Amino acid sequence: MNSHVYKQLELTGSSTVGIEDAVSTAIAKAHETVRNIQWFSITETRGHVVDGKVAHWQVSLKIGFTLE
Repeated sequence: MNSHVYKQLELTGSSTVGIEDAVSTAIAKAHETVRNIQWFSITETRGHVVDGKVAHWQVSLKIGFTLE
């Protein structure tokens, strides 16, 4: 079995749709410039309220990727 070294990035994704969309948005954007993304973990979930309704979901996460 090969040994791997991972690096982590912290991101915050935002969405008007929901939490999963906010996570997917953040990962998709990171994928544009970061290779070998392997995992993510959610560190914080919050939202923005306007007129008593959720206007945006904001999800902070860490993504891990293997170093080449």
